[in-house]
Amino acid sequence: MMNMTKMVKNMELKQLEYFIAICEEMHFTKAADNLRIGQSALSYQIKALEGELGILLFDRLGKKIALTEAGKILKGHSHKIIDTIKIANDDLQELQTLNKGRLTIGALSGDLSHIASMALLEFHSIYPHIQLQFFAMDDVVKKIKQNAFDLALTIIPPDDDQLNMIPLYEEEFYLVVHANHELANQSDVEIGDLQNIPLILNPKDHCFRHWFDAICAKQGILINPIIESTDIKAIINFVINGKGATILSSRLFRIENNGHLSTIRIKPSLIRKVAIVHHKQKHIGAAAKAFKALLNSYLEIYSWENSDRSSTPKKMVLSQSNKEFL
Repeated sequence: MMNMTKMVKNMELKQLEYFIAICEEMHFTKAADNLRIGQSALSYQIKALEGELGILLFDRLGKKIALTEAGKILKGHSHKIIDTIKIANDDLQELQTLNKGRLTIGALSGDLSHIASMALLEFHSIYPHIQLQFFAMDDVVKKIKQNAFDLALTIIPPDDDQLNMIPLYEEEFYLVVHANHELANQSDVEIGDLQNIPLILNPKDHCFRHWFDAICAKQGILINPIIESTDIKAIINFVINGKGATILSSRLFRIENNGHLSTIRIKPSLIRKVAIVHHKQKHIGAAAKAFKALLNSYLEIYSWENSDRSSTPKKMVLSQSNKEFL
């Protein structure tokens, strides 16, 4: 009886293709012509396959051939094997051409998650067949280590042997007020003065507040916001409606400013470093690479360095150079 385990281990794809070609013609010479190889080479490959399997696939009856019982069994499965391999190759090709696949992105909740979600919205319009999952939370680095996310946008964490960190930019945070606010025309404000300004901020357990409160604590400053919210859109709407001031990153200000907001520099400057992180042992596929390229394009558009702080943001377009990066 034919050992199926041995057949799977020893059979080469090329030998299987040759076997199928012979089954279609039931003639070695015609099969060799179709394959554009010599008849002797074809006969050698089939004999080698039969030798490896330890069983005959064809009965040689003079100039004619006939399938043995083992040959009939192999023929019954051969097209399924070839079709399965073709489907696998097609699926892999679709992954590379971004016509199929899945991408899971995490971002630090707050302004970074807002930026990431805006980039993902554009990503989906360009690659609608990629299934997307997006999570905004404070423990994105932990999720990366657990292999739950492909990529995460976060503040640069301490050096970690499990992580690859791709620095994106440094950003400054500004006091943001309504354009008609009494402070709107002021160029800067001391950090100590923030405790006397009605502020609208994230709650204390939010990652931004952890970072901001730690900086204030070093200066002996205690901040008591008049309104707290986890919704960045709500915070900005409160400011637009003159209910108080907030603190925003330069890029988020450029994204959200509709002409009704003004910024005031905080002294000393509040600077934060942002990076994309992924697990060192995780394969970064075409979809993740495309998102990284598009995010960089997005951030370039909303770069605030040496630019007018009141300028209106443009629609993001994935540049040809970033498409070539894929």
